[in-house]
Amino acid sequence: MISSSAYGSNTWDLSVIVDHQSDEEQKEFPLQVTGDLHIGGVMLKLVEKIKVSQDWSDYALWWEQKKCWLLKTHWTLDKCGVQADAKLLFTTQHKMLRLRLPNMKTVRLKVSFSSVVFKAVSDICKVLNIRRPEELSLLKQSEDTLRKKKKKDKNSKELVTEDILNLCNSPVSSGLSASPGLYSKTMTPTYDPVSGTPASSTITWFTDSPLTEQNCSILAFSHPNCSPETLAEMYQPRTLADKAKLNAGWLDSSRSLMEQGIMEDDQLLLRFKYYTFFDLNPKYDAVRINQIYEQARWAILLEEIDCTEEEMLIFAALQAYHISKLSSSLETQDFTNESEVDEVEAALSNLEVTLEGGKSSNILEDITDIPKLADYLRLVRPRRLSIKTIKPYWFVFKDTSISYFKNKESGQGEPIEKLNLKGCEVVPDVNVAAKKFGIKLLIPVAAGMNEVYLRCDDENQYAQWMAASVLASKGKTMADSSYHPEVQKILSFLKMKNWTMSPQATSDPESIDMKPECFVSLRYTKKYKSKQLAARILEAHQNVSQMPLVEAKLRFIQAWQSLPEFGLSYYIVRFKGSKKEDVLGVSYNRLIRIDIATGDPITTWRFSNMKQWNVNWEIRQVGIEFDQNVSIAFTCLSADCKIIHEHIGGYIFLSTRSKDHNETLDEELFHKLTGGQE
Repeated sequence: MISSSAYGSNTWDLSVIVDHQSDEEQKEFPLQVTGDLHIGGVMLKLVEKIKVSQDWSDYALWWEQKKCWLLKTHWTLDKCGVQADAKLLFTTQHKMLRLRLPNMKTVRLKVSFSSVVFKAVSDICKVLNIRRPEELSLLKQSEDTLRKKKKKDKNSKELVTEDILNLCNSPVSSGLSASPGLYSKTMTPTYDPVSGTPASSTITWFTDSPLTEQNCSILAFSHPNCSPETLAEMYQPRTLADKAKLNAGWLDSSRSLMEQGIMEDDQLLLRFKYYTFFDLNPKYDAVRINQIYEQARWAILLEEIDCTEEEMLIFAALQAYHISKLSSSLETQDFTNESEVDEVEAALSNLEVTLEGGKSSNILEDITDIPKLADYLRLVRPRRLSIKTIKPYWFVFKDTSISYFKNKESGQGEPIEKLNLKGCEVVPDVNVAAKKFGIKLLIPVAAGMNEVYLRCDDENQYAQWMAASVLASKGKTMADSSYHPEVQKILSFLKMKNWTMSPQATSDPESIDMKPECFVSLRYTKKYKSKQLAARILEAHQNVSQMPLVEAKLRFIQAWQSLPEFGLSYYIVRFKGSKKEDVLGVSYNRLIRIDIATGDPITTWRFSNMKQWNVNWEIRQVGIEFDQNVSIAFTCLSADCKIIHEHIGGYIFLSTRSKDHNETLDEELFHKLTGGQE
C-alpha cells in the first residue's frame, strides 16, 4: 500500500552509480527525487547518502545513455530530460591519460575528461611547457597502425616495457592552472637559445612544476633513434589513401574526451595538427621546437612526406651526426653548475633585442616602388612521346605575374604569354649536385592546372625567382617584407645541399658510432649498403657541422617546411556531381583537389578568396563559397565531415593571430569558426 502523501508527492527513484576511487567495485545508490530538483541538489543528496568524508569537488554526474556530462548544476532534472530510467555515474572529471608525444615518448598525467578537447589540450600544453597550444590536438591511432603494432607484439613477444614519464602530480590534475613559472609571459628567457637547456635564472621554477630538470631534458632534447628493425615494423603510408587514414582519428575539439568514448588510462597521440608555427622563440620554446623537430623527423623517416635522395641525406646529417650527438653531450651536463645570470640583466637584454626589431631604412622604398625581376630563363615544355623542348626567353616578373618575350629587346612590347601566379602551386625541382635549378608552376585554369617549368642558371637566380613565385602564389609582391628573408632561407637550404666529398669524410666512415640506417627511410636502406650511407651522410654533414643544437633543429624544421608536400593533410572526398573519389589536401592557406590515382593537383582554392563555409548535417556535406561565384561541396569518405570542417576552420582561426595580442586564446571564436554553422 502507498500512503496518500507519498502518492501525491511526484517523487521517483533515481539510481546513481558512484565511481569511488578507494573502492574497487562501483556502488549503486537509489535516491528519491523530484523533477524540479536541480543537479547540484542531486549531488548533495548523493554525498549525504554515501557518508564518506572527502573532497568531492572534482566529481560530476555523467549520463551514460546520452553520453554527456550534467555540468550545469542549476538546471533541474526536468530541464536536462533526466527520468527514472536514466543511468547516471558520479565520477571524477579529471582522470589519468597516456599521451604519446611527437618524440615517441609517453607521458601519463591527469586530464579533464569533462572539458572540451580544445581546453584540455591547452591545459596539457601548460604542463608540458609548450606555447601556442592551438596548433596541437589529440589523435586516436588509426586501425592500421594498431593492427601492425599487435602483429609485431605477437611475432616478437617483446619483454621491453614502455618507458612512461609520470606527471600525475601536475596542476591539471586538480583542475588548477599550471605553474606560472615555466609558462611565464615575462621577458626572462626560460631556455638558453643556443643549447636549449633551462636558463640558470629560471632553474628554480622547475621545483614548483611536475616538469623537473630530468623531465625537461626528456621533452626538450632529442634521443637516440630506434633500430632499423623497429622502424620497419612501424606503420608507413604508401599511397595518398594511406596518408588520408592518418587524419581520420582527430578528436572533435568541441566535445569532451568522455563524450568521444575515451576512457581512463587510454592512450592518445598529442600531435601538431596545424602547420603554422607562430612566433617560434628559442628562449621560451625549447620543448616546442624539439617536439616540432621530432614530428618532422618521424614524418620523413616513415615517408609520410616525400623528399628527394639529396634532401634525405641532409635530414640524416642534421639529425644523426649533429643533433643526436649534441643532445647526448648536453644531457650529461649539470644545469645547476652554470654561472648564475642576473634575472634583471636577462630581462633587459631580451627587451633590448625586442625593441631593436628589424631595420626600417627601406620602408618608404617598399611602399612606393614594387621591385621587379628581369632575366633570361629557360622554358621547358613537355611534348608528346616524353620529348621536352627547352628554349631561353626573356622573363619579366612584376607584381604577381610573369611575362616572357622572345628576347630582351622585345621586352617593351607585347609578351608571348603572361602568367598570373596568384593561387598557383609552386614546386621546387632542384638537384644541386647536377646543377639543376627548376621551378614547376601549376597555374589554375578553367580546365584544371596548366603546368609551366622554368629553369634557372644558378642558386642566386633560382632563390630570387622561387621566392617571388611563392609570394605571388599567396597574392603578395616582392615589396612584401618577407621577400628577402624567403630568398635567404632558400639560399641557406641550397647551401646545405651543396657539398663535396672531402678526404677526411671518405677515409673513415667506420669511425661513426651510430648506425646510418637509423636516420634514413627504409627505401634508402634497401638501396645502399651501410658504409655507402655513412660516407654520403658524412659528406652532407660538412655543411652543418658548426651549427649549435637549437639552430640545427630550426634548420631541420625549415628544410621540412621547404618540401613541396609540407603542411598538407589529406582526406578522401567525393565532390558534388562527381562519381569518382578524389583526395582533398588541406593546407594553412589553401585547399587542393588531387587525383587519387596519379597524385596530380587538379584545382586549388585559396582561403583568402573564401566567403563562407558550412556543413549540411543531414547529408554530411561540407559546402564552401569563394569569390567570383565559385562554390564547391563534398562529402568526406575517410573521416567524419566534422573533422575536415574543423581542420579548415582551425586554419582560418590561426590566421587571426597577432604578435600584438597576448597569448590568451579566443576560444569562443575558435568554436564559432569550427562548429559547422554558417
